[in-house]
Amino acid sequence: MSNERGLSARVHRLAHLIDRWQPSEAVVLVGTALLVGLGTGLGALAFIWLLRVLQRFFTQAGAWLQARAGPAGLVLVPVLGALIAGPLITFFAREAKGHGVPEVMQAIALRGGRIRPVVALIKALASAACISSGGSAGREGPIVQIGSALGSTVGQLFRLSDDRIRNLVACGAASGIAAVFNAPIAGVIFALEVILGEFTTRYFGSVVIAAVTSSIVSRAFLGDRPAFRVPAYTLVSPWELPLYTLLGVLTALGAILFVRTLYWFEDRFDGWRFPDLLKPAAGGLLTGAVGLWFPQVLGAGLEFIGESISSGSTVLGLALALCVVKILATSFTLGSGNSGGVFAPALFSGAMLGQAFGGMAHRLWPELTAVPGAYALVGMAAFFAAAAHAPITAVLIVFEMSGDYRLILPLMFATVISTLLSEQLHPESIYSLKLVRRGIHLERGHDIDVMQGITVGEAMTPNPETVSLNTSLRELADRFATSHYHGYPVLDEEGRLCGVVTLQDLERVTQDGRRPPGATVAHICTRNPLVAYPDEPLWAALKRIGSRDIGRLPVVSREDPTKLVGLIRGNDIIRAYNKAIARRVELQHRSERLRLGKLTGTEFVEVEVHPASGVVGRRISELSLPGECVLVSIQRGRRLIIPHGATVLEAGDRVTALVDSQGLEAFHPLFKADPARQEELERRERARPFAEL
Repeated sequence: MSNERGLSARVHRLAHLIDRWQPSEAVVLVGTALLVGLGTGLGALAFIWLLRVLQRFFTQAGAWLQARAGPAGLVLVPVLGALIAGPLITFFAREAKGHGVPEVMQAIALRGGRIRPVVALIKALASAACISSGGSAGREGPIVQIGSALGSTVGQLFRLSDDRIRNLVACGAASGIAAVFNAPIAGVIFALEVILGEFTTRYFGSVVIAAVTSSIVSRAFLGDRPAFRVPAYTLVSPWELPLYTLLGVLTALGAILFVRTLYWFEDRFDGWRFPDLLKPAAGGLLTGAVGLWFPQVLGAGLEFIGESISSGSTVLGLALALCVVKILATSFTLGSGNSGGVFAPALFSGAMLGQAFGGMAHRLWPELTAVPGAYALVGMAAFFAAAAHAPITAVLIVFEMSGDYRLILPLMFATVISTLLSEQLHPESIYSLKLVRRGIHLERGHDIDVMQGITVGEAMTPNPETVSLNTSLRELADRFATSHYHGYPVLDEEGRLCGVVTLQDLERVTQDGRRPPGATVAHICTRNPLVAYPDEPLWAALKRIGSRDIGRLPVVSREDPTKLVGLIRGNDIIRAYNKAIARRVELQHRSERLRLGKLTGTEFVEVEVHPASGVVGRRISELSLPGECVLVSIQRGRRLIIPHGATVLEAGDRVTALVDSQGLEAFHPLFKADPARQEELERRERARPFAEL
């Protein structure tokens, strides 16, 4: 504890020194980026060392179990790793559960990049135990989260702004990919394309510096070799492009299967009434059982990917089986709550699918096609691109991991095809889907949906004015002129919704001179209109309005789509947006208050001044407030008052204060009812009718 306090004191002195020095923005960006890159590179080395140590331990444990229980004893090895990871995640850092990247994206979008420092330690320990014992997961996810947590910690220790902290989180993510795959360019693009969701020069420079620094550190200790040794693959014939197109389609379908299977098992495990700390062990048992028949799918599987790409000798049927089994094993491992990445499993499944497809194509057209290893390399990139919706990262990381540029054309072609198809069939990536399931919709790295908490039912105009099918056009014109509305829902004789009529519909028949005698709304209205439902989020209705460029949507009951319950118009959406913004600001205000309270050892409290309280009508300077107490704000009706000594309190005021925990007992009674004043108020209330008489 004393060491931690000493370190904290030194960091605060350094931050104070920086405040006095006031270095330029460029110096701060470069200095902190170098620090994060160096720290992440060393952290990656420590994580890889820990993996090797634990792998030796679990190998010996597996040999011991096999000697006593036969081959079935190997099933228990992933369980041992899960028994270490499960309690660590459950008791210390639930953010370390699963593949970790969505948590980083959520921190950037909603919390200004703030990640708890303990997450890095727990993620490293839990993931190392999982992967080294045979859990089907990658090591890139943990290192990305470790680097991101380190970047966030550096930003918070130096008291940087939220924007700078987000920048350092991206630096940590890029450094993690650069270190683990020896791919600094892909690390930079991953941070911008996936983590931040935007390419800007504001972030690019510092992210590059961090990624290069981390890569230099890892190369100094691990060597400068590419992750895979790839033969000289080329595009044998232009006729191969249709085959690579078909491979792009197949990898998109395989990636969608991967994403859906992973989250299906996650739902099953989350809904299972079983202790959370033991659920990973159940997943480890299933993974170990699969590993008895297909040991290739255990662990990250990067070595087997390298063998398949370089030789292409895996039997066609086995390669196809390994693609599917790897998806299952990864779903068992991560869906149950264990810790690891999805990057390597996606590369594995893509390589196996590509090799199976390439083996079949080469068998049919040996003179026109490359060997299966080339298709495995392309399939690896296309599969990950479809799963992560990150085509640029996929192309660059495979290029850097293989060190071969000659296959870049089919690589780019298949990757773009797979990404486009995947985005059409499954709009959310393997990373963003977890956030969407939490109600967080991201675009360009930010939570765009401030109206997620607002439903159509809250925003709509209930019981709107309507017209009937037999309303004459003259009467309709009079309604438009007097109401200034631009459209009405149309009901039939039984009061059921059957259409919508707008001012444009009326003007169209009037201007064209096609208005027949006795024409009614039935002749010009739009039948079977787009509708909204009261229980759906407002953003869904807004998207529906935007796609058709219409001004209103009837709101109907889900049980009876012909029963009109309301109408959504433009002004309703504006009011709802204002309400949503107010909610978001209030939530941010509350979260900042809670965070400040934790940092200072105090607590934010909110009390209402009772009409019979002794503080009513008194100045704040006259109150006997506890020693460690600061009044922050007073809400009086719709007014927000910043209090000062001369401010007079009134009944019904909502007072927010920052109070030391020891002063809470003395603070609350000040604003409660005083028995003597309460009795006096009641006596006056009883006497008031007689006085008025």
